[in-house]
Amino acid sequence: MNVVYQFEEVARLPLPGDNCAVAIRQLDSGTVIQFEGQSFALDYTVMEGHRFAVKAIAPGEELLSWELPFGAALKQIQPGHYVINETVLQALSVRNLAFALPPVPNFADQVHPYVLDEENFQPASASPAYEDTRTFMGYRRHVDRGVGTRNYIVLLGTTSHTGSYVKTLAARLQDECKNYANVDGIVPAAHTEGGTENPNNAELLLRTLAGFIANPNVGAVLVVDYGNESITNKMVEAYARENGYPIDDVLHKFVSLTDSFDEELVKGEALVREWLPTVNAMQRTPESISHLRIGLQCGGSDAFSGVSANPLLGWVSEQLVRYGGAASLAETDELIGAEPYILSKVRNVETARKFLELVDRFKERTSWHGTSAEGNPSGGNMYRGLYNIYLKSIGAAMKKDPVTRIDYATEYGEPMKDGGYYFMDSPGNDLESIAGQVAAGCNMIFFTTGNGSITNFPYVPTVKVVTTTRRFQLLSNDMDVNAGQYLEGKSMDELGQEVFELAIQIASGQQSVGEKAGHAQVQIWRNWQQNDAGQLDTLLHAPVPTGAPIEIQDDAVTMADPIAFTFTRQRDRQSSDNIGLIVPTSLCAGQVANMITQRLNKQGAGQSDLSRFVTLAHTEGCGTSGGPAESLFARTMIGYITHPMVEHCLLLEHGCEKTHNDYMRHQMEVHGVDASRLGYASIQLDGGIAKVSEKVEAWFADRLAAAESAEKVTVGLEGLRIGIVSDGAITGEAGEQLAQLTKMIVGTGGVVVVPENSGLLAATAFGEHLFTAAQVRPSISYGEHVRNNGLHIMETPTTHWVETITGLAATGVELVIALVGKRPMQTHPFVPMLQMTTEQAMLQNHQEDLDLVLSGSPDLWVSQILERSKQILEHTYVPRLYQKGNIDFQMTRGFLGVSL
Repeated sequence: MNVVYQFEEVARLPLPGDNCAVAIRQLDSGTVIQFEGQSFALDYTVMEGHRFAVKAIAPGEELLSWELPFGAALKQIQPGHYVINETVLQALSVRNLAFALPPVPNFADQVHPYVLDEENFQPASASPAYEDTRTFMGYRRHVDRGVGTRNYIVLLGTTSHTGSYVKTLAARLQDECKNYANVDGIVPAAHTEGGTENPNNAELLLRTLAGFIANPNVGAVLVVDYGNESITNKMVEAYARENGYPIDDVLHKFVSLTDSFDEELVKGEALVREWLPTVNAMQRTPESISHLRIGLQCGGSDAFSGVSANPLLGWVSEQLVRYGGAASLAETDELIGAEPYILSKVRNVETARKFLELVDRFKERTSWHGTSAEGNPSGGNMYRGLYNIYLKSIGAAMKKDPVTRIDYATEYGEPMKDGGYYFMDSPGNDLESIAGQVAAGCNMIFFTTGNGSITNFPYVPTVKVVTTTRRFQLLSNDMDVNAGQYLEGKSMDELGQEVFELAIQIASGQQSVGEKAGHAQVQIWRNWQQNDAGQLDTLLHAPVPTGAPIEIQDDAVTMADPIAFTFTRQRDRQSSDNIGLIVPTSLCAGQVANMITQRLNKQGAGQSDLSRFVTLAHTEGCGTSGGPAESLFARTMIGYITHPMVEHCLLLEHGCEKTHNDYMRHQMEVHGVDASRLGYASIQLDGGIAKVSEKVEAWFADRLAAAESAEKVTVGLEGLRIGIVSDGAITGEAGEQLAQLTKMIVGTGGVVVVPENSGLLAATAFGEHLFTAAQVRPSISYGEHVRNNGLHIMETPTTHWVETITGLAATGVELVIALVGKRPMQTHPFVPMLQMTTEQAMLQNHQEDLDLVLSGSPDLWVSQILERSKQILEHTYVPRLYQKGNIDFQMTRGFLGVSL
């Protein structure tokens, strides 16, 4: 017998004029629902957050939510029919669902283009301002900086090259704050940008870095570069001064790293210690809440984001603006389709016009990369009921209350100088968007989430608002506010007032849940490689490398004294090391994976079987475009999952990303990879940071308890899998000797991989002694696991050192030999890097960072390299910069990746 429910028990209608309702729980096929005097049965099982029709919808008729269209019916849709489109059917096909879905879609994505009627435009009046004011306890800065809600010392890397320095320095200084009650922390702001020549986001990056420095939550800032990147300290300082940023109000120092890594860390520590008493002397004072600047974000959204949590932020924002404060709405592509609502109340026609110009520019930029701005919704969004960008946008727009007007439309990171309600251009990727709001001056972030996103920024507190009570209960240790109370009957006025009071308390110093967890990440709007569509067709149809090794000259090269290496063999895997690897499937899972890894290593887990635990925190999987960029990501991740040094591997998803665990399972199936030995965990579905940490630790404990014993084996050069890189032009002697080394390894059956962008390939001496053809093309794609022994050249879509090493290590190499001539570079998280030089000038400042100096007769260099390689592979020598913590990992997005 079919179960019968009253509509209010199981679903919600966002507005009375809608013809589609949202299920507030999973409803089985055949469930009978009584609605407005009629009864109808569901034709299929409807997932929580998904929609079903409550009125008959004719073919071609629009489907409505919030009384706005999100699609058009492909055929007659009767009350009770599950409404679903092709995109969601495809997204759910890789999920392990226990029930049947409709075999075909019954609606298509479709909305009418918005056209601004400038001739009849009517400027909107602002809501009446409150005559009285409220106060919070804040840090008063210069009038142009505003008032801080926190007081941090920030260690800022100007580009990605100094990211590992600021992270290592922050880690070394963590205990320093214990005696300074008014210093909230010493935090790194490391990011991925500025590491390539002539980046397209250069102005955006300069504006963001200047804004990071001037943000009122900064008590002091150390800004660090090497002095020769595409974005330098001098450029940042000049931009800040030319554009009126009050950086002289901030205790700061611009430092260029010239000495060894250790020496620079010692100097950095001394400088920050000098600052601590001064920063600690800064005191909280009563300040008007008109100084609050709040950034509004939504991530891991679901069908209830626009019903409960986002309207709640709209209520809070409207109150703050009426008190003279400011609120910032962002995520440009997540407002496509909601233009009629967004522009229903605007300060003036110029603001409306600017908003639409920013949307059009965003659409154009994504089209250059072979994708669409409408492709923003992630797999997690769709799983939780956001079928397309229109539904997502309509819900996201509810962060603006219906009575609130848009006062300003601004560029990414453009300062918020006055009170009011702002729209800021940004991608929908939460962390990239938040960085722009922080640069604009936001001193608090309000973040709504349906799935349970755990995002926090290092020095701006984040208040996380979850959409439903059930999800709040699951993630109570990671969420601040349960907006699900509104779905259960609490009035928006009552709930809004509670959250407004909480905001004042957190602004005054009460820690948010995310601050207590100690979890934070930074990501600036990533560079995009195309400036028009001129190369699009060529890039979309570029030839795919065959995977076959490159033919080399057949004159054999042998060693006078053969060298042997001691490896381990376990099952069918022979390697130089055994590690436990946690692979975050997205940016938002990376920091949690780091925290788990640190705890496992501190506990000494697996010491008898594993050398250590490692994680690969990265910036992808959430806000990047699909297509080639997504394929590149999946291929590289699979390269790491199948890496010969990895004994046990677990995938950790955030839960709402595009590249979730089920997506990765499907990709491994497509690539013929056995995924049965892998572990899987989900931050959101497993109950938050603490619970997922326990699950991951238990999984590794079980795997280690059941592990087979390994045996020691002796191999020669045929057992080596080596990557060889150089950071610029190299001498004839070095090129010739590296060619000889390559011949030795490849000639005995080993593997050598050289990146396409390596200066080695441009060295005449290397090519003349190695290749049989005048022109050599890549044999493998970026991050592709090598399946055929021999010499390979790997595609490299950027010149970024860390991105190159990230792809190279994924090919399966177990050692990277790096010939450096400019300066030592960041090392890889687990594939060791032997950094060597022939340049005597390098020794003056970097001798303590290098592993080998090639000197004397070049005929001896190959033996020197192999001897040091043996020590590294057998763990009697650890590369110096790895020991010191100069480690980084960064995925490339290829030529067509762009933030959504």
